[in-house]
Amino acid sequence: MEFERFHPTLLEFLEQLAANNDRPWFQENKGRYERDVLEPSTAFIRAFQPRLKRLSPYFVASDRRVGGSLMRVYRDTRFSRHAQPYKTNVGIQFRHEVGRDVHAPGFYVHIAPDECFLALGVWCPDSVSLRKIRQAIVEWPDRWRRARRDGKFRERFSLDGGSLERPPRGFPSDHPWIEDLKRTDFIGLEELEERDVLHKGFLDHVAASFAAGRSFMRFLCDALTVPF
Repeated sequence: MEFERFHPTLLEFLEQLAANNDRPWFQENKGRYERDVLEPSTAFIRAFQPRLKRLSPYFVASDRRVGGSLMRVYRDTRFSRHAQPYKTNVGIQFRHEVGRDVHAPGFYVHIAPDECFLALGVWCPDSVSLRKIRQAIVEWPDRWRRARRDGKFRERFSLDGGSLERPPRGFPSDHPWIEDLKRTDFIGLEELEERDVLHKGFLDHVAASFAAGRSFMRFLCDALTVPF
């Protein structure tokens, strides 16, 4: 299947899944899931591969059904008695080749009936990675300023994610970038409308947005000593 565009049937399926989030319904409608969600999503990933390589050769667009860029529809319910068994969104992550999970540097596409967005950066990094990023901000303040204030980046993205209430241990409370040093996530977020996702130019939009975050991603990769 070649990717042309996402169709409303994808959002319709996700909306119905949210209203019928149980195994009998999903098994009865699994063919619809594969036709309306899985196939167009993996086609999108394949179509995005050459664009991602032009942005950076170190990020991976994999259309494998298991362990690829498309996140599993099945929730991990092992530690919750009442968790719904299925995710009601499409999550696509193009993560760095050195990363093993969603906490690695990456580019992300999120599609859901009530929430669509693009994101890039590092989400919930481990303590060692988080300290490296904070230390890079202290050591390279001008580079950080240029990265986060880059005009193309700011046109599309806003910094998002969690933050500490108090300065992190070992970092000065009066540092010019103290509010950024408090961050526990370093991600840029671009909110989208459903019509943006369904538009025939969505592939181009995603490529342009991720390219606008190049300096931001380069800073994070340099901070973590991985190639960009």
